[in-house]
Amino acid sequence: MIPIYDENPTKRFPYLTVTLLVANIAIFGYEITLSSDALQSLFDTWGFTPVAYFSSPFAPTALMTIATAMFLHGGWLHLIGNMLYLWIFGNNIEDRLGPIWFLVLYLGGGAAATIAHALIYPTSDVPLVGASGAIAALLGAYLVLYPRAKVVTVIPVFVFIELAKLPAAFVIGMWFLLQLAQGVGSIGVATGVAWWAHVGGFVIGAVAMLPMIAGSQIKSTARRRTRKRAEPEE
Repeated sequence: MIPIYDENPTKRFPYLTVTLLVANIAIFGYEITLSSDALQSLFDTWGFTPVAYFSSPFAPTALMTIATAMFLHGGWLHLIGNMLYLWIFGNNIEDRLGPIWFLVLYLGGGAAATIAHALIYPTSDVPLVGASGAIAALLGAYLVLYPRAKVVTVIPVFVFIELAKLPAAFVIGMWFLLQLAQGVGSIGVATGVAWWAHVGGFVIGAVAMLPMIAGSQIKSTARRRTRKRAEPEE
């Protein structure tokens, strides 16, 4: 399944989401101008390498790579997939949270995702790059906030392409289960995908939204009780 857009309108233009899209695309544009050696050097310097991080976890450069790694990508498909998910699901989260808290969720979720990957693979010397962990946090938030929103999804059926409107809970839930299954299967095995970063980011994003949902339900209940008390008796 490949989501292509959601039927969940926003009230405000998602300036920060667009800014993140432009920043990621611009940095990737710079990446493709580099030679293979220069690109590897860029990843080694600004990607997040678990073994290097744990050797000096509080060094400024080590801490910086937690953030800088989110803006590097390993190829066209890596970039396009991440930016597609960012655009589809990020605009609604920015609309709901506002730009400041949206950025906190994006960067905080991405940082948590990176640390989750590092804890599973503490001796890895392969640089972690990509916005996947941060975007996974947005997916977790979207699942909690908009589980019934319809997501238009491409479903390949043999040589045919079908379009289906599916609930976000199904689309995102299936995505998460796939990440979790792949993550469990990758423990102790060298892999080119940071499955546990996806899982970690998703969980952080979902949990972060629970107080908001609880607060909304409490306010809704209070309003209903107030209206009920205000109704005149017959």
